[in-house]
Amino acid sequence: MKNIRIGLYSAGLRAYWSQFQGLHDRLVTYNQFIEKKLAEIGEVSNFGLLDDISQVDDAIRFFSKEQPDVIFLHSATYFTSDSVLPLHLAVKVPVIVLNLQPSPRIDYARTDTGEWLAQCCACPVPEISNAFERAGIRFRFVSGLLGLSETPEGAMSDEKTDEHPAAQRAWREIREWAQAAGIRAALSRSVFGFLGGNYSGMLDMYSDFTMLSSQAGIRVKIIEMCDLNSFLDQVSDRDMKEKRNEIESMFEIADDSPSDTRVHRPTDEQLDWSARVASAQEKMVNAYGLDGLAYYYHSVDGNPYEELQSGFIVGHSLLTAKGIPCAGEADLKTALAMKIGDLAGVGGSFAEIVVSDYCDGTILIGHDGPFHIRISDRKPILRGMGVYHGKKGSGISVEAKVKSGPITTLNVTQTRDGRLKLIISEAEATDGPIMTIGNTQTPVRFKYDPDTYMEKWFAEAPTHHCALTVGHNAGLFRKVGDLLDIPTVVL
Repeated sequence: MKNIRIGLYSAGLRAYWSQFQGLHDRLVTYNQFIEKKLAEIGEVSNFGLLDDISQVDDAIRFFSKEQPDVIFLHSATYFTSDSVLPLHLAVKVPVIVLNLQPSPRIDYARTDTGEWLAQCCACPVPEISNAFERAGIRFRFVSGLLGLSETPEGAMSDEKTDEHPAAQRAWREIREWAQAAGIRAALSRSVFGFLGGNYSGMLDMYSDFTMLSSQAGIRVKIIEMCDLNSFLDQVSDRDMKEKRNEIESMFEIADDSPSDTRVHRPTDEQLDWSARVASAQEKMVNAYGLDGLAYYYHSVDGNPYEELQSGFIVGHSLLTAKGIPCAGEADLKTALAMKIGDLAGVGGSFAEIVVSDYCDGTILIGHDGPFHIRISDRKPILRGMGVYHGKKGSGISVEAKVKSGPITTLNVTQTRDGRLKLIISEAEATDGPIMTIGNTQTPVRFKYDPDTYMEKWFAEAPTHHCALTVGHNAGLFRKVGDLLDIPTVVL
């Protein structure tokens, strides 16, 4: 994701500089290397070397002004915890302590005290962890190798470790912590629309807006169908034609389904109507500054809003592709899961269990709703639906499959104590067959057989929807849960 604001400083002990020639400058070199690496991830504010309690007020002013989403505390050598604790009591953003040793092994025969002090970054970490614990500050750590591409001048050991597994693992963890902090910050600025109401009887869908705001940081705006209808009145013929051109460039228009007589090639009238509604949806999202949307509307026969909701799916797929995830059946918790995936750059498509394939050992996952077009294996298909199963009306729906390869499902559920919970599963999307009925569907092979996986998942009391993302993202999603203080389970 873009615009992650990263704070950085290195901690040391001022008493060392006059005792060990070159140590200060060497640690500054390490600090600058970390800054350069972090700049590949986000916008870095680097205080430099904090080596005495007399500097702490300057550091507080610096980070208070810069307002980072996360601060990386680089343990460069031994330091006293009193020089850093006041900073984190004052600047309340997540702190990640970096315990990154420059060399995988010191040259025991040649190493003097100054050289050892350049390598003893782990020494003060227990001290700071104890101080943070007693002060009520949550803390996280990344340990490993620094990952330099060459050994600095004056070093007595080999410090070229950029290809070492311990360095690569550490920097993968650092990137994920930075991403997770950026997602946490973005959620705190996000506005989710709630249009209409939940599908009646789906008890797992019902959400407490205050709970979601207090735990995930999002803001919720309740929107009525008449609000959307007012934007429909503003759609011109030109707007409709531009939106139809966008639809036809992004989707393939399918012929009649070979398997379901109620699924036909979309008519021009249906395409025009979907384009008109999609234009209204976009106008509404822009006017209200929405970053996500949960929606559902159940009308009585003859209600004009029935026709309006019949055009929802195409426009909501377009919005989802533009970073405004739209979840059907007014599932706000899954809209949150989809937003987390989208902020991470890994998609986030609305999905549920469709059917199991015991021959291939896969579970088909999808829905009759919006699809995240950016993670499709090919151009998604539009089909004209004679009926939206279990819902009022008819219209156009999206048929698509997530690209083959690693995927991760993210489910946001709620427990009896009112707490949110994340349930994460890594798996593989296969290129198996799907139905031609106008629904999104992806065959997914989990690390367990279908029955074992489903029983493990059901035991966690999930909602029946989840967000489908590309890549193996359990490490990242777990860190998002950690920074949000939301319990997380990885199956």
